[in-house]
Amino acid sequence: MSLEQMTSVVVGSGHSKIGGISDEFLTFRLGKEEYGIEILKVQEIRGYEAITQIANAPDFIKGVVNLRGIIVPIIDMRIKFHMENVDYDQFTVVIILNVAGRVMGIVVDGVSDVINLTSEQLRPAPGLGSVIDTEYIMGLGTIDNRMLILIDIEKMMSSSDMGLIEQNLN
Repeated sequence: MSLEQMTSVVVGSGHSKIGGISDEFLTFRLGKEEYGIEILKVQEIRGYEAITQIANAPDFIKGVVNLRGIIVPIIDMRIKFHMENVDYDQFTVVIILNVAGRVMGIVVDGVSDVINLTSEQLRPAPGLGSVIDTEYIMGLGTIDNRMLILIDIEKMMSSSDMGLIEQNLN
């Protein structure tokens, strides 16, 4: 599926909820793993382009881009997930998200598909103790022989270590 087709699918798709989780996910690749984020959080998909770096920003924040007058921070998910660095290529994309009223982008190795998952295809996040931080994993999705790691992107982006969304002190 081309980037243009994917963007039109994202913008024009209908949505429903399963147990508080949207049943439609945009899937993307980081290394050999496939991840999914709720389609309702996705604003658009763009090819990777030049980013203005910001001095003293955390490593995972690549910089910012000007998106139709809005300054958008760009997060490299490989760095955030402590994966090895990779050269950006023609498949590298930026997924523009709207999370808690804030527009931001995430750099991923490639976008795969928009998929629907039924409640039977959703599994809870595994309990891995303190060995692996599963705080941002909302569950696992299975489709055919594929396993998707479903990311709670709003929880991740609003976490204190990201510092991108103001915390409510209520």
